[in-house]
Amino acid sequence: MFDNLSDKLDKALHVLKGHGQITEINVAETLKEVRRALLDADVNFKIAKEFTNTVKEKALGQNVLTTLQPGQLMVKIVKDELTQLMGGDAEDIDLTGNPSVILMSGLQGSGKTTFSGKLANFLKNKKTKKPLLVACDVYRPAAIDQLHVVGEQIGVEVYSDRENNDPVAIAQAGIAHAKSLGCNVVIIDTAGRLAVDEQMMNEIANIHKAIQPQETLFVVDSMTGQDAVNTAKAFNDVLNFDGVILTKLDGDTRGGAAISIKSVVDKPIKFIGTGEKMEAIDVFHPSRMADRILGMGDVVSLVERAQEQFDEEQARKIQKKIAKNKFGFDDFLTQIHQIKKMGNMKDLIGMIPGAGKALKGLDIDDDAFKHIEAIIHSMTPDERSTPSLLNASRKKRIAAGSGTSIQQVNQLLKQFDQMSKMMKMMQGGGGKKMMQMMQNMR
Repeated sequence: MFDNLSDKLDKALHVLKGHGQITEINVAETLKEVRRALLDADVNFKIAKEFTNTVKEKALGQNVLTTLQPGQLMVKIVKDELTQLMGGDAEDIDLTGNPSVILMSGLQGSGKTTFSGKLANFLKNKKTKKPLLVACDVYRPAAIDQLHVVGEQIGVEVYSDRENNDPVAIAQAGIAHAKSLGCNVVIIDTAGRLAVDEQMMNEIANIHKAIQPQETLFVVDSMTGQDAVNTAKAFNDVLNFDGVILTKLDGDTRGGAAISIKSVVDKPIKFIGTGEKMEAIDVFHPSRMADRILGMGDVVSLVERAQEQFDEEQARKIQKKIAKNKFGFDDFLTQIHQIKKMGNMKDLIGMIPGAGKALKGLDIDDDAFKHIEAIIHSMTPDERSTPSLLNASRKKRIAAGSGTSIQQVNQLLKQFDQMSKMMKMMQGGGGKKMMQMMQNMR
């Protein structure tokens, strides 16, 4: 996410991060590189220029040149201004109304139908709501089928009427159906087009007028950069929507849409899509995104994701097993499954300060645990619970059964042994000893 922009900003700020002499010329040259980095990221020229001018004024106003750590203060100013540019604070979705009606708008191919499902899943699991999805695309039967598939996948009912060609009537009937089912949120998926045209704008404006939604959200593919911003402006002029959803942000190495869109339409980015899974949806936090763009990671989001998957009962059972030296591969497998639920590996690593930069260029996919799971599944129940049973012949059998090598089996056993010792040490109050071990490993 935003790899190119992060790299260029890091290079631009590198001079000021050192302890050499900082001059007004240095600051000017650095900000020229920052502006170039923003333009390369497909940020509007006017926004990029205003941004660097503001940073320069604040830098000189705060006497950056005479502070003990000018580089750090400069990075903080850039971070604060990036945060403001992207909206300042995170904005909640409006769930007043009974039911709350959310109208989804956007171009065809922006990921609107998929995101309608992700939003329903988010509201169901995180906000304990009972959502209903309504299919209002009367032009593409495949869109109705897609919404039904998504609804089945997440356990949310979908309302559709293939005999009706009036999207306004379908939306109204969908809301009435939600009331009869006791659903307290209705998400209306509308038709997208390949380009902004008058017919589509009139149609969605009519739906909006008829149902008076609590939230009108504009879904846009972040990878289209400046085009995404221009399309958002065209939709906002007609709909006056409440917020933006940026999809496919996990594949966007530039970041222009995320940085520019708030300035152009003066509407907050409310959610972002960070992958293909139904759980790959995040509330947009401008300050956390600014941290990630500047290579500072996003520890808060990482902790939040971990807490969502944390099972206290399971943790207690594992603690007891560690205390009795009975932590086995089945428990290890449980831990892996919890990590996998947190999201795709590349995204998670990007949240660790400095890790994204350190692991740059490495291809980390979601199958990172695949061979580990295959090895464990090839073990007998006895071998999983008592790893000390694993002799040479058993390892050979496991390697053959899992399609891996004996070296990979040995490597897993070594990692498992190290992890078990570390967990035992943590439980035994050996935190200081473990810190010393980690420092020696550097």
